[in-house]
Amino acid sequence: MEQKMEQKDTRVAVIGIIVENPDSVAKLNDILTKHREHIIGRMGLPYDKKKISCITVVIDAAQNEINTLCGQIGKLDGVSSKAAFSNI
Repeated sequence: MEQKMEQKDTRVAVIGIIVENPDSVAKLNDILTKHREHIIGRMGLPYDKKKISCITVVIDAAQNEINTLCGQIGKLDGVSSKAAFSNI
C-alpha cells in the first residue's frame, strides 16, 4: 500500500541539460549524485562541433524535488536545463 502512495506522489520527468562551460561538469555531477535515488537513467552526448554537451536525465520524484534539481542545475555557470513532466 505504501508503494502505491509513493508512486502517486511522484512524477516522471525528463530533464534536458545543456553544458556550455566544461568547468561546471564536476558541480553538475555532484548535484545529480545527490538525487541519484530518484534518477531512472541518464545519457550524455558531447557535441564537439559546438563545444557543448547535451545530457538527458529521466527522474521519478516529487514535483518540488524535480523543480529544485532544475533550479540547482540552472544556477551553474554555463549550464541550462528544462524539465518536461509526465501527466502520470
